[in-house]
Amino acid sequence: MRSTFFAALCTLLPLPALAATCGGDFATFKNALVAEAPDHGVQTLTAREFLQNVRQDSAVLRADRSQAIYQRPFVDFSRRLISNARIDSGRQNSQRHAQIFDTIENRYGVDRNVLLAFWAFETDYGNFQGDFNTANALVTLAHDCRRPELFRPQVFAAMELFARGDFDPATTTGAWAGEVGMVQMLPEDIIQNGVDGDGDGKVSLKTSVSDALLSGGSMLQAFGWRKGEPWIDEVTMPANFDWSLTGLHTQKSAAEWARLGVRPRDGGFADNLRASIILPQGRFGPAFLTYPNFEIYFKWNQSFTYVLTAAYFATRLGGAPVYNAGTPETALDGDQMRRLQSLLQQRGYDVGKIDGILGSGTRNAVQKEQIRLGLPADAWPTPAFLTELERS
Repeated sequence: MRSTFFAALCTLLPLPALAATCGGDFATFKNALVAEAPDHGVQTLTAREFLQNVRQDSAVLRADRSQAIYQRPFVDFSRRLISNARIDSGRQNSQRHAQIFDTIENRYGVDRNVLLAFWAFETDYGNFQGDFNTANALVTLAHDCRRPELFRPQVFAAMELFARGDFDPATTTGAWAGEVGMVQMLPEDIIQNGVDGDGDGKVSLKTSVSDALLSGGSMLQAFGWRKGEPWIDEVTMPANFDWSLTGLHTQKSAAEWARLGVRPRDGGFADNLRASIILPQGRFGPAFLTYPNFEIYFKWNQSFTYVLTAAYFATRLGGAPVYNAGTPETALDGDQMRRLQSLLQQRGYDVGKIDGILGSGTRNAVQKEQIRLGLPADAWPTPAFLTELERS
């Protein structure tokens, strides 16, 4: 999900006078969207026709609330998503669509393995694109008060696509969160970055491999992807390292990390690039060096675990070895993680929603508390750490 931009935008710009607020009666909400549509360049008649048969979808809300897979630690999560079959299919697709990937790399500078990884994780190379009615999903999530700032703009973008003849509110389907096509793009992304790769005059993200992949490459370039640069390397860490230096908030050149004893596990470093050390499961688990392109992944998806898995999988498709899982300390279960987040929130930390997911806000807070308590500051919360925090 790509929510950061829209959330920031909505804090800076006032909503139009007739803006539809979230919640309340669903029919009334739809009427308010119709009234607001002209402020977004959508004719009232178009908006009314688009919304005529849209209904609230409780299955979408259940899916939005039930993302337990993101509570899994990196090793478990990545092993569930990455299989030999997916690697083999990725390499076969790389060969089968070599000309398309050549075009993407030349035009947008995006490595084919990066797009292959997203294609695999989003829809299993186009085989499972979702069967939720997209109009219902978008309006349901705009009406819901959890993240309306993300989904309201997507509703009007879908209306624009409808006006162009590129979206049918009755038949367009995709993921529960409103993404459409082989690489799962939201309506605004389609408007801004959709590409007619096969030259048939349409942007067909569900049925055209060239349209879908070129559109994905265009979107990554728009997000800021840097041509010819790596995104992640697996590393080995010295035992006496200052763990408080780890995390995305600390950057040094790869050469500086090397002088501190950090070593590439396979190949070499991009010595001149700024980079961070991330330890998804603490100092006893896997370790990675992340470059500026890694940050672009978060504009595609906000989940730390998903992003790291997708970035690592792209290196696997390129021939990197299986990461060294190490022997990570025991993870917190969902209830323990929620208790930890509540404690950190009470101490003044911004950990976002109390959802049992170890996101960047929770990681940063854990690391600061580890420093305060004189513990190895690797940002990995264990049951022993939780007990220590409850006592302090």
